[in-house]
Amino acid sequence: ALASPRRKAPGFALKGEPGQEREVTLELKTVADIGLVGFPNAGKSSLIAAMSAARPKIADYPFTTLIPNLGVAEAGDVQFVIADVPGLIPGASEGRGLGHDFLRHVERCSALLHVLDCATAEPGRDPISDLDTIEAELTTYKQSLADRPRIIALNKIDVPEARELADLVKAELTARGLAVYEVSAATTEGLRDLKFAMAELVARARATRPEPEPVRVVIRPAALSEPGFEVVRMPDGAYLVHGEKPARWVRQTDFANDEAVGYLADRLARLGVEEALAKAGAEPGDTVLIGDLDDAVVFDWDPTLPAGGGHAAGPRGTDWRLGG
Repeated sequence: ALASPRRKAPGFALKGEPGQEREVTLELKTVADIGLVGFPNAGKSSLIAAMSAARPKIADYPFTTLIPNLGVAEAGDVQFVIADVPGLIPGASEGRGLGHDFLRHVERCSALLHVLDCATAEPGRDPISDLDTIEAELTTYKQSLADRPRIIALNKIDVPEARELADLVKAELTARGLAVYEVSAATTEGLRDLKFAMAELVARARATRPEPEPVRVVIRPAALSEPGFEVVRMPDGAYLVHGEKPARWVRQTDFANDEAVGYLADRLARLGVEEALAKAGAEPGDTVLIGDLDDAVVFDWDPTLPAGGGHAAGPRGTDWRLGG
């Protein structure tokens, strides 16, 4: 690009322009088809372990799970990914506990499975109140989560009292239009029907999801915002050449290479910078700044050196006008 009839083998190259520097916050979200949501210790980790090859940490105390666990399940010809979202508590949508860290993973799930603990001995809790609390947190965090398809798993029916409670609340949940499954992660009872119901939800979501359009990204250098330049007389008598083109050309110049400096002088002359400086009243030896005022490059103007004619540079890397 720098070669010409007179400069057949240029002895210099243009420097690259400074890059852009930014601070970026990268937020990672689990990608899954179905998210398991519920109170701590509701049995979500046991459920995903029973339905997939995932092996999350399981213990009999709350907040055993501190990060989402993923498991791949299969029912019929549908394979889907389950996310065990760590236990939610009242106020999670406002950041209580690890609320925001947990809830952000639910955003990527196309469907939800409420895991309700039917064997909890905690005062003031039952499957209905647990469901209402979690639904309120989901809706408060992001309204769009209220529209996600969801089904209910009444868990821990291997406990006799829990089975009785599940039978009692199932009618009310069904009356709300929810599909309800009584299951035991410990004995795997009811998991086959639940798994097929989850697969049906996933298949329905995939069928309604629009096909992603192929994206071809073409990156081109931004066009110069202004084609010309202006010469400004400074209070101290110096002259400022302000314009995107001359500023960029200066940034690209290797000032340790005389041939590159001569090439810059020719470009500036062809653009009309020397003529504009003369019209502005510049005299030989005056100070000329090119670029933005805070980081401009300073020159001593010497109009006696011919520029703009594409002069042969002589030996590579030199220019006779600069004594090289």
